Amino acid sequence: MLPLALDMSRLSVAVVGRGEVVSKRLALVDQSGAVDVAVYAPGAGPELRAAAGDRWRDGLPDAAALIGARLVIVAGLVRAEAEAVASAARAAGALVNVEDVVELCDVHLPALVRRGDLTIAVSTGGKSPALARRLRRHLERAFGPEWGQRLEELAAVRRQWREQGLTPGDVSRRSDAYLDEKEWLA
Repeated sequence: MLPLALDMSRLSVAVVGRGEVVSKRLALVDQSGAVDVAVYAPGAGPELRAAAGDRWRDGLPDAAALIGARLVIVAGLVRAEAEAVASAARAAGALVNVEDVVELCDVHLPALVRRGDLTIAVSTGGKSPALARRLRRHLERAFGPEWGQRLEELAAVRRQWREQGLTPGDVSRRSDAYLDEKEWLA
């Protein structure tokens, strides 16, 4: 596994599936800052249609519908449907996540803690979503809402050091010293 942080505002994303789990996946994608999102949810109820707005498509996509998508997230489909969508997504050149079907996944969606621009991710490579959720809850308690502002504070002093011409190594050492001085991780 290679953990990556994707700039979702630069990617075309498709969310595909049925049921409440699709609403959760759409919320996750929307929270990530994605702007180019299509939602394929056959027979979606009024809540999902409202959340998806003009992004909603009634039916499952084929490879042609997924051209340009870089990430396809699949949830709530029976195995045969999930396999067909995953195959179509790969044919279109997209990376695929199929919830709870590890062998169909190119990528796994980690459990996340967000505090402003600070994002802490926990992944078990699909082996134990329950463990990832428990670790996320633990991290939510350890890293409260104040961490969003702390990151902004550290980013501001880091910018100043870079503007002063410090090397990346010097900025890193000063950042460590700043964190120690503030005792945020004590």
